[in-house]
Amino acid sequence: MEIDFIVTWVDMNDPEWQKEFAKYSGKKENTRNGVSEARFRDAGFLKYWFRGVEKFAPWVRKIHFVTSGQKPDWLDENNPKINLVKHSDYIPAEFLPTYNSVVIERYLHRIPGLSDRFVYFNDDFYIINSIGPDRFFKDGLPRDIATFLYNPSWSQWYRRIKNNLKIINRHFDKKEVMERDHDKWFHPSYGSKAIWNHLLSHYGRFITLRTPHNAQPYLKSTFEEVWAVAGKELTETSVNRFRALSDYTPELFRTWQICRGNFEPYNTYLDTKMFPLMIKPKAAIRAIYNQSYSLICLNDNVHIRHYDRVMAEIRDAFEHILPEKSSFEK
Repeated sequence: MEIDFIVTWVDMNDPEWQKEFAKYSGKKENTRNGVSEARFRDAGFLKYWFRGVEKFAPWVRKIHFVTSGQKPDWLDENNPKINLVKHSDYIPAEFLPTYNSVVIERYLHRIPGLSDRFVYFNDDFYIINSIGPDRFFKDGLPRDIATFLYNPSWSQWYRRIKNNLKIINRHFDKKEVMERDHDKWFHPSYGSKAIWNHLLSHYGRFITLRTPHNAQPYLKSTFEEVWAVAGKELTETSVNRFRALSDYTPELFRTWQICRGNFEPYNTYLDTKMFPLMIKPKAAIRAIYNQSYSLICLNDNVHIRHYDRVMAEIRDAFEHILPEKSSFEK
């Protein structure tokens, strides 16, 4: 079974990128969620992403490294496992440049040479311990957790998810889906995280699914199916260069995949952890040193206190577990 990784990255220190960004955002500095510094800045940890892949997931077939056309100086683009992908290689030209991650993500299935099974990483997700292909796929299907999570209607995140749910509820009957795949929706590994599944088992419509901050496995066919039924909506909102309330988020594809029954149940919270660095920098550093999880997310924020010191301590932790250069480095 061939499995590819996709990772997206941006270098906000690139003068050309800054020039284009300022042109379209209207301001060089903007703290709105869609254009905040924390969404684009790079702390220099990307090489540890590649080292983690090589050491802990050497079975990956190909890494598709997606940028607007940038490349870190240290990256060996001649490594046979790397496919350098520019946005222009797979996103229609009329929507470029884009600074909206949901637009960058919705066209991933168009990446040339992408395998039918792939795992999507943001560049703040890291592999810090040994992990096998069966963590992401079992019997050819993505491994995932199918549990509901209540989101208050006033949150911006919910308002975007609500757009997804209109499409999902248009094409799937919740009761039929949960009856058909009962054992997947009530898998014992979910534990207490399935409480809303039990409480809402008789409610007729889908609500928000719990979404781990995680490297997400997909079938390429999932994207093709969603585009076949929602191409109009996805195309119309691809004009959003920055995040907007009219967006459809990647959870649309994940939720479709789950509603189709194209997944194998797995409690992804068992080996994955998201650390908001504004709140828990020390916990994140300990987790890296101790390799407490297989996958971690280091969630950036413009309000991180003592930013330079925190980044230096995280770098030291990565060096502790991944001190050797990978073959992806010159």
